[in-house]
Amino acid sequence: MPPVPRLAPSRGGRPSPWRIGTALVLLIGAGLLIISEHSSGGTDLRPGRYSDLASLVANESRQVKAQQEQVAELSAEVDRLTESVQDAQSEQIRRQARAVSDDAGLVAETGEGVTVILSDAPGDDINAATVDLNRFVVHQQDIQSVVNALWSGGAQAVTVQGQRIISTTGIKCEGNSVTLQGVPYPQPYVISGIGDQKALLAALEMDATLEGYRADAADPEIGIGWDLSTQSVLTAPAYDGLLDLSYATVAR
Repeated sequence: MPPVPRLAPSRGGRPSPWRIGTALVLLIGAGLLIISEHSSGGTDLRPGRYSDLASLVANESRQVKAQQEQVAELSAEVDRLTESVQDAQSEQIRRQARAVSDDAGLVAETGEGVTVILSDAPGDDINAATVDLNRFVVHQQDIQSVVNALWSGGAQAVTVQGQRIISTTGIKCEGNSVTLQGVPYPQPYVISGIGDQKALLAALEMDATLEGYRADAADPEIGIGWDLSTQSVLTAPAYDGLLDLSYATVAR
């Protein structure tokens, strides 16, 4: 029969250094928690941190708008300084710029037109969906399809959420909002085009890319928003965003 192993006796009953260290860590941790609670008074010690997406989007929108206002002020100052230069060459350049400013969307437009409002299906319909959920919400390509149809119908100016759309405007979907010129906008999306109403309505009706969307809007089980109306007077503001283009070049 093998011998039964014995436990090693403690050395003089002295506590292990590990036990002392553990006790100290627990005491320090408890002290830090008490100090933190006292300092915060029950509030967040990091008030600058956002706990929800809506607050973050709203704050980003305010910052972008503030920066856009600053850009507009600087641009106006540049225009004033440019106009103060009086010579033949400068005047010729100004005439050329004025000649293309209308087509470039740099001049406000007013006239008759049409408006399309796109919106997500009601929340109850989305929750009870038995088909592809993508059919219940407005996507970037849906907005772009309406804009393209208005252009093809001869629109003199197009706006989305009141913002003037030009050839370089990017319509980008981010989460449940669409970003235009750096500013996020939630649905519903209001798209307006200034021009001959009959031509614009015909272009929207004949656009093949919008057939599926309109069919889902007419389907009571989906009910995605499509509202089309005409206006005798619409105003599209001048584009006031950045005009410089940034692009990549091939490294040599």
